[in-house]
Amino acid sequence: MGSDFKTIPIIDISPLVAKIDDPSKSKDDDVLDVARKLHEACKDAGFFYVKGHGVPDSMIKQVREITREFFSFPTDEKLKIKMTPQSGYRGYQKVGENITKGKPDMHEAIDCYRIIKPGEYGDLAKPLEGNNFWPENPSNFKALMEEYLSICKELSRKIMRGIALGLGCEINAFEGRTAGDPFWVMRLIGYPVCTDIPESQRSDTGCGAHTDYGLLTLVNQDDEIQALEVQNRSGEWIYAVPIPGTFVCNIGDMLKVWTNGIYEPTLHKVTNNTPFYRVSVAYFYESNFDAEIEADESCKKKTGGDAKYEKIVYGEHLVKKVLTNFVDGSY
Repeated sequence: MGSDFKTIPIIDISPLVAKIDDPSKSKDDDVLDVARKLHEACKDAGFFYVKGHGVPDSMIKQVREITREFFSFPTDEKLKIKMTPQSGYRGYQKVGENITKGKPDMHEAIDCYRIIKPGEYGDLAKPLEGNNFWPENPSNFKALMEEYLSICKELSRKIMRGIALGLGCEINAFEGRTAGDPFWVMRLIGYPVCTDIPESQRSDTGCGAHTDYGLLTLVNQDDEIQALEVQNRSGEWIYAVPIPGTFVCNIGDMLKVWTNGIYEPTLHKVTNNTPFYRVSVAYFYESNFDAEIEADESCKKKTGGDAKYEKIVYGEHLVKKVLTNFVDGSY
C-alpha cells in the first residue's frame, strides 16, 4: 500500500537463510519474525535492506570490481559484446542508449537474461531468445558472474519463501506455476561522473523513475556513493544510503498483481551527482516466463474479494518493456 516512510528498513534474514528449507524449523519463531518484518517492509516501503544473507562480502565486492574494470575499457573493446535485437537484447549498451519513459538514461550497462532456447516458449519469447554475451576480458568474468547468478537465485528463492509466510500463505506459494522455474534478468550498470558525459548528450538522471517488472530485485551497489532514491507515498525522494555488506531489495509489478495490491512496487530512480563513477549490479528474480500472474485467492479475500488487476503473462509484460527500452537506431 505504501507509506510516508523516511528510512528503508534493515532486516537480518540469517534465521530465514539457515532454516527456511528445513520442514522442522521453517516455522520457528525467529523465522516467523523475519517473515513478519519482510511483510511490513513490502507493505510499507516496497524496499528493504537484507543482512545476514550468507553471501560472502568478498564475492559482493568482486562482482562490482570486475564490472568496473570492464567499463573502464575503451569503447571499441566494450562494443565487442554490443547489444542488438539479433543478440536477444543481450550485451553491452552505451551511455544514453537505454531509455526510461522516453528519456535517455545516463548509464552504460551489460544486460543478461536466463538463456532461452529457440522455440522454448513459442513466439512469446522470440525477441529474447539466445545466450548471453560475456566479455572475454577480464578472463574470469563469465565464471564469476555465473557463480553469482546461482547464489542470487537461491537467496531470492528463500526471501520469497519468507514473503509467502509473511502473507500468511503456504511457504511454497510462489513456487510451482508461479515461480517454480523462475526467469531472471541481471543488469550490470555503470553511472559515469556527470561532467564526463558530453554536454549535448547529458540528461539529469542516471536511470529515470520506474518500478521493476518481476517479483524481487537484489541490488549490489557501491559502498560509498549515494545515488539510488526511492519515492514515498507523499512524493518525497528518500536515499537508499549504501550499507556495506547488504543488498537493497525491492518488489516488482508481478508481486503487486499476485497480492492484489497488498504490496505495491515503489518508484525509484538513480542520479549520480558525485565526482565518482558508480557501479550497481541488479539481479531480478522473476516468475516463470510463461506464468499467468493473477491475484492469489487468499490475497483477494483480504482485499475485498475481487481481483483489482487483470491477469498478466509475465513474458509478455517483460518483452513489451524490453522492446521500448532502447533508443531507435542505437543498435
